[in-house]
Order: sequence, then structure tokens, then C-alpha cells
Amino acid sequence: MKGIILAGGTATRLFPLTATTSKQLLPIYDRQMIFYPLNVLIKAGIKNILIIVAPEHSGQFINLLGSIFEKAGIHLEFKVQKVPKGLAEAFVLGESFIGDDNVAMALGDNIFEDDLGEKIKRFERGGLVFAKKVSDPERFGVVEFDENDNVISIEEKPKKAKSNYALTGIYVYDKRVIKIAKNLSPSCRGEVEITDVNKRFMKMGELKVEKIRGAWLDAGTYDSLLEASNVVKKKELYKKFDPIVDLAIMEFNSELKKIAKKRLN
Repeated sequence: MKGIILAGGTATRLFPLTATTSKQLLPIYDRQMIFYPLNVLIKAGIKNILIIVAPEHSGQFINLLGSIFEKAGIHLEFKVQKVPKGLAEAFVLGESFIGDDNVAMALGDNIFEDDLGEKIKRFERGGLVFAKKVSDPERFGVVEFDENDNVISIEEKPKKAKSNYALTGIYVYDKRVIKIAKNLSPSCRGEVEITDVNKRFMKMGELKVEKIRGAWLDAGTYDSLLEASNVVKKKELYKKFDPIVDLAIMEFNSELKKIAKKRLN
């Protein structure tokens, strides 16, 4: 399985914080936001990860992540997305990277309390997404279940939601997602919607939706950014990272401190 992290966009809701750096490089408690989706994919055993970034911040991502996981055998690639055209565009941009493999895509600003690694590892075919019960479903893609927890409808930001279950920012598909994404027509927002990808797999009877119970945070506003740091500290999520990620951060920090000391001498 390959992994993709979407870390582009302008994040205007977080101006002026994102006037000088990417949203995904802002701190969530003791580490940059980008390490949270990386942790999800690494815990799922994924060794090859494509990070899609905005052109103005590409150098910052490479400075932080360029060789950080090399010792662990995890290969990171970077692709510049000049203009965001919807979440589903990631599979078009990543066509050659994905090849004939399955792919798990994580949004760079989503933080999960639940460990989703094992569920992603068990994926074989079709589509797998994760839903969380929320109080304001009209802000998200909404999934409706029947009495047997089978998916019967998916709507993007409906005015009147049919359920309280929102789809979160982890999407797992087989290689057919590339063809599906390439054949999608843009929505009224001018974007190729991930909801339309999910609908295609649902119509084929191959979309599985797992309900999650733990905290799920979309750190795209001042309040949610602060809440994410508070939740990470309170629930000690920073202690639940894969050792590969923790060791990489520790070695990176140690190297930076050595460089800083040499400059002072």
C-alpha cells in the first residue's frame, strides 16, 4: 500500500498564522501537525508516502522531512500542487506514484485519537473510510446507515443532514480510484469531490465505513488548532506515536541543537 498526505492549500481561515508557513507545519502541542497523519500511515505499515504541498512552502517541508525517516526505510516523495482542485485530485496527481497498489490518503490537518493502523493494514479491495458522530454534520460529508450499519447514502455538506455521522480525513482505496478520479466532473464548487469517489464505490457495493469513537479534530481554525493541542496534551496522544516517528523527531532535534551550538562557538 502507498500513502498520500494532502498538505497544500492556502488555509485562509488561519491567516496571519499561515501567511508565512503551511498550516500543516504549525505546532500541535510538541510537534508539527504533519507528523500526525504521517504517524497514521506509518502505523499502518506504509513505507512509501507522497506529500502534496503548495509551491510557496515546498522548501519548508523538504527541510523538515527530506531525510528524516531514511534510517527506518520509509521513503517520502513530494509533489507541488499549484492550484487545489479538490481532494480527489490527489489520486490523479499521484497516478504514477500509486501504480498498481492500494492507497491510503490522509488529510494533513486531521488528528485522530483512535489508532487506525490495524484497520488500514487489513484493507484489501474497494474503499474504506471512517465516520465520527458530530454535533454539526452539515459542515462535512455525511454518511447515512441502515439498521445493519450498511451505507445507504453520502452527501457533501447537506443543508439537512440525514445522520450525525461525518466522514473524516482518512480515505483508503484500491487502484481503481485513479480511473474514478480522472473521470469525475467538477462540482458546482469547481472541485473534484472525494464524496463522488465514495459514491462510486458505494454504488459498486464496495465501500466500507468504520465508525470511530475517539476524538477527531480538523485543525483548520484558531479554535480547533488550540483544541487539538489541548486534546493531545490531556489525552497524552503525543505518547502514542509509533517509535519510528518519535526517534526520527528526537534525532532531528538533536542534530539541529548541534548545528546551533557550532554556530555559537
